[in-house]
Amino acid sequence: MTSNVTRRKALSGGLGMLALTLAGCSTRTTPVPTPTPAQPAVDANFLQNYGPRPQEEFPIPAVDPRVLAPAFRRQRVAYQTSEDPGTVVVDTGSFYLYLVEPSGTAMRYGVGLGRQGFEWSGRARIAWKRPWPTWTPPDEMIAREPELEQFSAKNGGMAPGLGNPLGARALYIFQGNVDTLYRLHGTNQPTSIGKAVSSGCVRLVNQDVIDLFDRVRPGAAIIVT
Repeated sequence: MTSNVTRRKALSGGLGMLALTLAGCSTRTTPVPTPTPAQPAVDANFLQNYGPRPQEEFPIPAVDPRVLAPAFRRQRVAYQTSEDPGTVVVDTGSFYLYLVEPSGTAMRYGVGLGRQGFEWSGRARIAWKRPWPTWTPPDEMIAREPELEQFSAKNGGMAPGLGNPLGARALYIFQGNVDTLYRLHGTNQPTSIGKAVSSGCVRLVNQDVIDLFDRVRPGAAIIVT
């Protein structure tokens, strides 16, 4: 009998200790890691269009989807016009560039417009195009910003590269044999797309200007409205 009582006391004491132990576990604070901000879902089409371009002469980084609004991403759209396929239309009011395609469609690109982009309108032609162009600021720009003298024509302009204002590609616009000084060119600042910016003509994200460059033939008509 005494042995049974002793066992019951021991068991009771053991359960009590277990309860205390469990109570201690239940009140212990476990550090909770701070959750990382959720990244926006990126579809395969965005990655294909705006992913990195490591094969370029100057490797181009991917575009952050958070800074390029869906409305200004490259896409094929319905587009009714009497212009011939291959014509480029720049709609400065909506910050869009259209490359006319057959059968009532166009490839649409979002653009940013600099001061020069608003100063000229009309019909002209794309005389030539250059990959990784040299940038030569015009004399009037150098007069406003003397620090650009180092990139003047007599000094050879600014060498190609990601920091060059013309970006990865440039298309040069002529009326007849006269250079309009109007350019379609790249930029490494996707936040400027869909906006009026301080300088330049018509800028596209580098991935988009490469796509446009590959589609447009020299001599193609361009209309700026």
